[in-house]
Amino acid sequence: MTVTLTEKAEFRLRAFLRGSAKDANETTKGIRISVKDGGCSGYEYLMDVTSQPQPDDLVSQQGSVLVYVDAKSAPLLEGIVIDFVEGLVESGFKFTNPNATSTCGCGKSFKAGDCSPEGVPCS
Repeated sequence: MTVTLTEKAEFRLRAFLRGSAKDANETTKGIRISVKDGGCSGYEYLMDVTSQPQPDDLVSQQGSVLVYVDAKSAPLLEGIVIDFVEGLVESGFKFTNPNATSTCGCGKSFKAGDCSPEGVPCS
């Protein structure tokens, strides 16, 4: 499973993790990245702080950030690059997903080939 965080994204996520709940296990606290049915294109990206992986999570480390991806989302996120962009009008995480055949205007949702949100993700 390949998920790449740019230097800016890693910096922002590291700062966010430092500011999150202090009662979480610091050695396993990380970011869970997944997709769910939704958005205007079919799938929507989700990022959440988590204190430990779920049994089916794929685990990787980008610098000092632990990244958890649930097994169901993994085929749709394989090869994704996550960046943090700052601008006058908008700032936030930007997803560059090689599996996306189209994305919505805001970049927060995508369509992936012949996959459908109701079906099993592409593998």
